[in-house]
Amino acid sequence: MSADFVARLIGMIVFSILGVYLGTHLGRLANETPSEFVFSVEQYAFTIGMVGALIGLILTPYLTTRPIKSLRMQLSRLSTRSLLASLIGLIVGLIIAALLSFPLSLLPAPFGQVMPFIGVLIMAYLGVSVFLTRQDDLFSMVQGFSRGGAAGAEGGAPMAERTILLDTSVIIDGRIADIARTGFLPGSLLIPRFVLNELQYIADSSDTLRRQRGRRGMEVLAQLQKEPGIPVRITDLDVEGVREVDDKLVILARQLRCPILTNDYNLNRIAELQGVTILNINELANAVKSVLLPGEMLQVRIIQEGKEPSQGVAYMDDGTMVVVENGRDYMDQEINVVVTKVLQTAAGRMIFARPERENE
Repeated sequence: MSADFVARLIGMIVFSILGVYLGTHLGRLANETPSEFVFSVEQYAFTIGMVGALIGLILTPYLTTRPIKSLRMQLSRLSTRSLLASLIGLIVGLIIAALLSFPLSLLPAPFGQVMPFIGVLIMAYLGVSVFLTRQDDLFSMVQGFSRGGAAGAEGGAPMAERTILLDTSVIIDGRIADIARTGFLPGSLLIPRFVLNELQYIADSSDTLRRQRGRRGMEVLAQLQKEPGIPVRITDLDVEGVREVDDKLVILARQLRCPILTNDYNLNRIAELQGVTILNINELANAVKSVLLPGEMLQVRIIQEGKEPSQGVAYMDDGTMVVVENGRDYMDQEINVVVTKVLQTAAGRMIFARPERENE
């Protein structure tokens, strides 16, 4: 039984009772001057009571449960830091309003009765808005005092305390275990329960490839948890009113003020539009690939034909594609090539080269 249904029943009963009382009152007023076309008191009470029951059945959720749900959803989107800053600002505003209430009450009527109440509203609003706007400065100052200033000046503590949210795609990818093992991800790795549920759903899929990817993700998580130097935490934090995992991750990252580790292109774009920091493994992989300049020498093995009739394709150890002009004649051979051009694309870095013998 939903809350809306219970609210409709209660509203129907309450509004019908109010309608009966209103109808009885109107019926008595109408029957003070009896007429042939005037309804009786009972008819007034019954008719208006039924109208009240209908109004209560329709409008009660919009007056009770719907606003409460909307308020809860809005509050769930706020971070704990924002809520705490708002609460502190409200308390400070109310204290200032209490101090001002006595001098304001000494004003001549009617200002002496009205201004204290208006002062409470104004100071409460100003306190919440000011503290909410300057929350970062406030908490930075508090953290600086708690660390005695030394740790804050060095900048090591904030990085050690940083939390990184993991996306399902980056867990399935598997490279996160090796990256975290190198120590390039300071802080703790946080995995929400809804990400684990999605990973389990993939692991239980009827499709063989999806099932294998899901099970590989489970194995990667098991490896991460066994590493003593990699703190991995599972959290039950969830976002109410949101079904998509990507949307939940973005909202949770905004609440916790932490980055998301992913290699999902769509999640990357959506998060960037909403001001959430993204750590993309694919961008990291492209960044650490070896940098080559035109004229440098490489030794590669031609393994397949290119799109053009004379081209051959090879791959470096890091997966970078090398397109060799006139390389089809050297199929399945290791040859020395000279780099002619390096092209950076959305999919990664591509190198164009030609065999060394042609340059001779």
